[in-house]
Amino acid sequence: MMPLMAKGKKNKDKKSRKEIEIIAKDLAVRKMLRGSKKSKSAKDGIAQAKVSELVAAVADGKASKSVVKGAPAPGVFEVALRAGDGFVLADVDPASTPGFIGDKAAGEALMAPLAEQVADLQERLYAEAKEGGKRAVLLIIQGMDTSGKGGIMRHVVGAADPQGIRITAFKAPTAQEKARPFLWRIRNALPTPGVIGVFDRSQYEDVLIGKVHELAPRATIGRRYAQINSFEKSVAASGTKIVKVMLHISDEEQQARLAERLANPEKYWKFNPGDLNERALWGEYMDAYQVAIDKCSTEVAPWYVVPADKKWYARLAVMNLLLAALLDLDPQWPAADFDVAEMQAKLEAMGDVTPDDPTDESSEDADES
Repeated sequence: MMPLMAKGKKNKDKKSRKEIEIIAKDLAVRKMLRGSKKSKSAKDGIAQAKVSELVAAVADGKASKSVVKGAPAPGVFEVALRAGDGFVLADVDPASTPGFIGDKAAGEALMAPLAEQVADLQERLYAEAKEGGKRAVLLIIQGMDTSGKGGIMRHVVGAADPQGIRITAFKAPTAQEKARPFLWRIRNALPTPGVIGVFDRSQYEDVLIGKVHELAPRATIGRRYAQINSFEKSVAASGTKIVKVMLHISDEEQQARLAERLANPEKYWKFNPGDLNERALWGEYMDAYQVAIDKCSTEVAPWYVVPADKKWYARLAVMNLLLAALLDLDPQWPAADFDVAEMQAKLEAMGDVTPDDPTDESSEDADES
């Protein structure tokens, strides 16, 4: 007869596998409902591959182990959002919630306990580096204007200890930066061991805005994809886990968010008239993102495309992607390099070494009594 504990575990695994299959099939249906340049047979093949990938992740345990009660395992988001072979950006519904079947209230309720897990693992990573560890995390956030990059910084990155975070917001390159190879400023901003580095925009600006506005010859832009891949491969080899996220919003949602900024004096500071010029090039930017994802979603640095019309979902998804990266690193508390028992005995022998405070009224009362 099977032991009760083993039987319970087996039933739980079956349940997790079934849940993942449902999520995967839901994702496939959502994608196939949208218009696509691909044939139905091609889309069916890609959808089935995504289902198989999710089920395989359950089989090896990566996508079946939730670290927060009631939440999908972080690995579910990794598989559901990863841009693999045959990926078509136009097939992604910006209002969808791949990997999560709950509503806004359920998603927001998970953020605090997930943040606790991220903070714990971040502290372990930071402590590990103090003892000679070389590992780090690099979170890259890309997206069109108003896609929610600021919200990710506040609600996801802001949940971690600031001493272990380094945020770099890449703006238009300076004259000094323009005089050097385009990856020079990126390399200088890489996280040091134990740190979670966060790029608000990144090296991909040079193949996105650079491509759309023809800021460099076409041949130069073409060479940059391979240079980026080589660069990211070396970064990963050095011990840095790379998480690349595109926050994907619809043009309708962007219009609504820009209109909201223009209607509220408290948000004028967020509005840049140049945003409208970039908005007019929406189609060109979507094409540039498609090429960047096609050429630079690699095994060591895959792209994750996060639907971002629902801000709460985008934050939940990125939190899970960050958590999954940290869980994959699995940082451990460093062992003591001293005799713990000896130090405990020494501390106990010292007793209370704090002198009485002459202004402490409770001490005076005790003396009088």
